[in-house]
Amino acid sequence: MSDKHLVIMAGGVGSRFWPMSRPENPKQFIDVLGCGRTLLQLTADRFGAEFAPQRTWVVTSEKYFDKVRSQLPDVPEENILLEPCMRNTAPCISYVIWKIRKRFPDAVAVVTPSDHFVANVDEFRRIIRRGVEFVSGTSKVLTLGMTPTRPETGYGYIQSGDVEDRDVLRVKAFKEKPELSVALSYLAEGGYYWNSGLFLWEAATAEAAIRKFQPDIAVKMDEMAEDFYTPRERDTVRRVFPECKSISIDYAVMEPLGGRNVSLLGRESGVCVLPADFGWSDLGTWGSLHSQLEKDADGNSSTGGTIRFVESSDCIVRTSSGLKIVLQGLEGFIVAEDGGTMLICRKDQEQRIKQFSETLKER
Repeated sequence: MSDKHLVIMAGGVGSRFWPMSRPENPKQFIDVLGCGRTLLQLTADRFGAEFAPQRTWVVTSEKYFDKVRSQLPDVPEENILLEPCMRNTAPCISYVIWKIRKRFPDAVAVVTPSDHFVANVDEFRRIIRRGVEFVSGTSKVLTLGMTPTRPETGYGYIQSGDVEDRDVLRVKAFKEKPELSVALSYLAEGGYYWNSGLFLWEAATAEAAIRKFQPDIAVKMDEMAEDFYTPRERDTVRRVFPECKSISIDYAVMEPLGGRNVSLLGRESGVCVLPADFGWSDLGTWGSLHSQLEKDADGNSSTGGTIRFVESSDCIVRTSSGLKIVLQGLEGFIVAEDGGTMLICRKDQEQRIKQFSETLKER
């Protein structure tokens, strides 16, 4: 049986969920669904007992250590890796891979964001088991491709190629977030999947791929690793980690490795995709949250407070202060309140939310 490790990336600030999500308390630490569990807790929950707390790792910012400890108390303190600054996902993942490898050289790592939603947990777990089975004993990288249900322009896409192994396909290409016309063509053509940002590989494969395609990052990780599991680790990470370039794992490793015949550790490597359909959303926007919440007959959803909709439709209202709110005559609006700050904007303008939040800082 594989030595399975769960890696949860929990360092983002969730700026598109302002004012609910702020740098001091980002969305992964909030119960955005109103279910009594934060997104971080739901992420750990959905992997189930197959991933023990001692095999669970969380990479986050130094300032979120206490939040992670309080929300995932069974995860050992040494498994909470603290980034002194944001350097995107390639240095983040490299840090945890090097640390896992120092004590668990034969580990298989499942890497996941901390702020996604999954409706069908049983199917999710089946897919994860299949993924672990596929990558174990190989140098392959496996990403989960979500079966698209609409011409989504807010997700990157994976173009699949030939069959690699039963239900696993080779990756032909990664595609950036498309224009609507391009997204429509992807759905019409078929063979395209949403890029979930969730992937699996052997830790040895991960290290080898980073050494091959990002040698500068590997050098920094080697320097840090000398002090892993010692009292010097924190100071060394604070000194060395900021020297890493800021680059995503997609650009750093996945795209150079995908669609090519590359040898890693003396074995054929490459990126494959496992198509999946378990009710997934990245919960990246208020609109995506709205799609997952229970709605009234007019398509309105709300969490927190006492909310009444009058002659309104397709609205989402969220308050953390238990306010009583009446909405009249609005269609397709976001109303979000947190800590005395309120946002009211059209759903089709939510890409401007970061801009809106900046206007308060200017005063």
